[in-house]
Amino acid sequence: MITQELKNKVLTAIKERREMYNSDAKFAVTLGISAAQMSRIKSGDTDKVLSDANWISIARKLDVTLGNAPAWQTAKTPVFEFITAQMEMCQQNALSALLCDLSDIGKTYTAVHYAKTHKGVAYIDCSQVKSKQKLIRAIAKEFGSSHTGRYADVYADLVFYLRSLPTPFIVLDEAGDLDYTAFLELKALWNATEGTCGWYMMGADGLKEKMRRSIYCKKVGYTELFSRFGKRYGKCVPVAREESEKMLAASAAMIIRANQTQDTGNQTQGINVILRKCMGEDNMPSLRRIYKELSKINN
Repeated sequence: MITQELKNKVLTAIKERREMYNSDAKFAVTLGISAAQMSRIKSGDTDKVLSDANWISIARKLDVTLGNAPAWQTAKTPVFEFITAQMEMCQQNALSALLCDLSDIGKTYTAVHYAKTHKGVAYIDCSQVKSKQKLIRAIAKEFGSSHTGRYADVYADLVFYLRSLPTPFIVLDEAGDLDYTAFLELKALWNATEGTCGWYMMGADGLKEKMRRSIYCKKVGYTELFSRFGKRYGKCVPVAREESEKMLAASAAMIIRANQTQDTGNQTQGINVILRKCMGEDNMPSLRRIYKELSKINN
């Protein structure tokens, strides 16, 4: 049973995120509810308007914590600053960029944070929508455009809507997981919105290798897509091993410092203890593990 406390937390998140959309109706589409339901819950009517499944789904989408854990604080690490600056440039100037870098360095967190705090942005986890139809429908839903019904209509409506927005921006995370037909459809959508929509494609070594191999084998569409995304594989972590280790260790320390809520005496010593626990065999910290280690201390 969803408590009123959780509903209130979700309602607060809804009101905050609403500013990122042009209308209640568009925002309601992204949350998977009707405009009438949106109107009722915004006015404070939360009883029997949405199912428990709806509340949980919205809480997940808006990153509302179900328990009493403190909200996660964003640390402006070098990776965060680099990717945010690139995204802002791409969105404001309708440019496209491709980032292929190490995994577990904060790429996804930065992209999700950017989508939460900037208007007209669609963040897509391509690992969840690998096919052409799922991808285009997911993009349409994130913008509040029609995403059900005949695929040709969904695509046409999305193109029309993107061309009507001032600075639409699409972030494609885990892009290496997309099917071949999805890549071809991306090229078509890029062509249809050229000069009006910004793009940012992200992935790890798998995306880089997939692009290189497909271009080498002259697979139709990849050379053109690579050209549209700047003809270069962007990278924010230094190539030199020693420099990358230092940078990521410093980034991990920044994240720990920003989110360590319990007094552990000597703060620097406490940070170093957590940092050691998050180090992998490759001498690189796991940023994903930081949350787990801090949860043990903060709770």
